[in-house]
Parts: sequence; C-alpha cells; structure tokens
Amino acid sequence: MSLQTEFLTRATTAARQGGHIFPEMAACEAALESGWGLSRLAREANNLFGQKQDRGRTEGVGTLALPTREYLHDRWVVVDADWVRYPDWAASFAGRMEILRALSLEFPDYARALRASTPEQFVQIVSRRWSTDPRRAGKVLSIYDEHHRLLAALAAPASPGTASHAPDAMA
Repeated sequence: MSLQTEFLTRATTAARQGGHIFPEMAACEAALESGWGLSRLAREANNLFGQKQDRGRTEGVGTLALPTREYLHDRWVVVDADWVRYPDWAASFAGRMEILRALSLEFPDYARALRASTPEQFVQIVSRRWSTDPRRAGKVLSIYDEHHRLLAALAAPASPGTASHAPDAMA
C-alpha cells in the first residue's frame, strides 16, 4: 500500500472519529497541510491542519514551537508560531471542527463552510480564511480528484455481513 493510500485511509477514519462533516475531504486537507503526515508538526504533535495555539488559552495537550511559512503581503515569509499538540489524529480533526464552530461568528466563511452541502463547496469556502495560501482550495481538490476511487470506497458503508471495500487502516 502506498504512503498516500495509507495516509488517506488512516486520516479518513480519524476524521470520522473526530466528527468531521466531510471526512474524506478533510483527509485530503490534512494530506496537504501535513505533507502526507510527514511534517514535523504532524509527527511530533499529531497536528494535521496547522492549528496554532490561541492566545489566552491552551488547546490540546500542550504546545510545540516551530517556524512556518506564511503568505503575507504577496510573498512567502518565515515566522515563528506556537502550535497545538494533540494526543492523536482524531483529536486533531475534532479540534479543527471545534475551531471552525467557535470562530464561525467572527469569520462568516467558517459558518458558510459548516453549512456546505458538498465536500467541494466546504473546502472552497473554508480555504478562503483557513490558510494564507491563495491556491489552497485548488490543491486540496487536486488531491481529492486524484484519489477519488479510494475516497469513494472509504465513504461507502459496508453492507451488513460483508467486509468494507476500503483498504485496511494504517496501524
């Protein structure tokens, strides 16, 4: 099984456990944000979305300080940031949903994304505010389109008495 298949399978399962409204698309977002789970933030903090610590309150199970690249004033720059450390991937997905809900009054795009009727609509709307990368939504949709067969299999519920057609989740 390829790294990408293993990642998407594991991430989709974790997204479901974390209560994400579009788990397959969320797995694609996490693939982009975490470099297929290989980023230091993903490896050391189970943080798949680049969730930063909020000033005044600590989320997750701690903080990891790391530099990051941000697209500011029409150019990429490196800045230092404090990141949320999660106990596992499901908590990262749950934290992501919690952030979107908590900030939906302040950021109307988050409220609109939470009301989206399709995964594509969700990622297009949420990407307007979630990331400083102006091409984020297109990148996530490319991952989704490239792996559509696997993601469809992961989305399909198993029939009673039969095994799912989805690959086994990564341990």
